[in-house]
Amino acid sequence: MRTIVLLALSNIFMTFAWYAHLKNLRAAPWYIAVAVSWGIAFFEYLIQVPANRMGYGTFSLGQLKIMQEVITLAVFVPFAVYYMGQPLKLDYLWAGCCLAGAVFFIFRG
Repeated sequence: MRTIVLLALSNIFMTFAWYAHLKNLRAAPWYIAVAVSWGIAFFEYLIQVPANRMGYGTFSLGQLKIMQEVITLAVFVPFAVYYMGQPLKLDYLWAGCCLAGAVFFIFRG
């Protein structure tokens, strides 16, 4: 459970590092956005690396990756809708269904 919680926290930082500059630093030069994003990503890595190290052994490498993708979608959709003001689309549901299939195949037997 610690791995999942830490991956979720790291993913929040990652999502902000990758996309928040599109809203908050739109008028700033790209190199400022890069510096700010790197600063945020530093904290993401401080959480993500230990999470993967803790989880590896309990989970396989493939399971960690698919888990991260599910968490990414679970974090990205609210971020896109509430923070970035994007419309909620059925495409997110279909993407979730595809990830459910990935979860099934990577976690089975």
